[in-house]
Amino acid sequence: MHIEMLKIFCNIADLGSFSKTAEKNFISQSAVSQQLAQLEVAHKCQLINRKKRPIELTKPGQVLYQASKDILDRYEQLKSELNALKSSTGSRINVAAIFSIGMHTLPSYVKKFMVSYPNVNVHIEYFSAARIYEMVLAGDIDIGLVAVPKRDKRLEVYEFENEPLVVVCSPKHPFSRESQVDIHRLQFERFVAFEKDVPTRLWIDTILGRYNIVVRPVMEFDNIETIKRAVEINSGISILPQTAISQEVAGGTLKAVDLSNDKFVRPTGIIVRKDKLLGQAGRYFIELLRKAGDREQGIGDRRK
Repeated sequence: MHIEMLKIFCNIADLGSFSKTAEKNFISQSAVSQQLAQLEVAHKCQLINRKKRPIELTKPGQVLYQASKDILDRYEQLKSELNALKSSTGSRINVAAIFSIGMHTLPSYVKKFMVSYPNVNVHIEYFSAARIYEMVLAGDIDIGLVAVPKRDKRLEVYEFENEPLVVVCSPKHPFSRESQVDIHRLQFERFVAFEKDVPTRLWIDTILGRYNIVVRPVMEFDNIETIKRAVEINSGISILPQTAISQEVAGGTLKAVDLSNDKFVRPTGIIVRKDKLLGQAGRYFIELLRKAGDREQGIGDRRK
């Protein structure tokens, strides 16, 4: 019996849908049906009630589901243990980050890490926050870096950097001539926003809502780089992390303007699966990243 077959069976039970299971595993719906049929033939029993919608497990199906979950969890733990046994020399740490953190914040930490572990490859890939959570939980990556981290009982979540938020505008915009603006002046401004399911969008909407500010979203994108390009051509203003626009500000294509009402920040975080066993190099890399969060916390405490 293949591990992948058990995984697909658990997905059918969890999602209650053959089509969603096929989409999640990047296979056809008929392949999902065939995998289930093979399990039923192997165990000589019906595992799901096909007359029910959404799909329901039979009693034998419930027994197999619980056992499969245990097997899959143990298998992931086994993979982690085997990876942890590998020597730090020549090993690799797989990191997934949202684009802004991976491009603008993470490189300095990788440089510090390489001083102590020059033979360890820190492999960084860029994904959406939702995809990073999925990959961390699946054990496909070692460490995830996201904005506005959410709590999950299956994850260890550590604070990373608090990124200062600023109003970003084109040099042609009236705000560009000012060093600070009151947040109330953003009322009804044309606004280039993140898409609604992006955590940073929800965070910024909360800040604006706190001051009863209504902006006019004219464009919505899922990443900072595209937002910056839209702001550069004066399609509207935006609110972005200062770390992500330093290059454009230096080049004169964007202007960063502080908000005078408060020191607004975007929290970022490190996520690791709770049962993930990391080698010495991986633990050291997390320690480096966590020191940034500890410093930010200390600054926040002093401000209080």
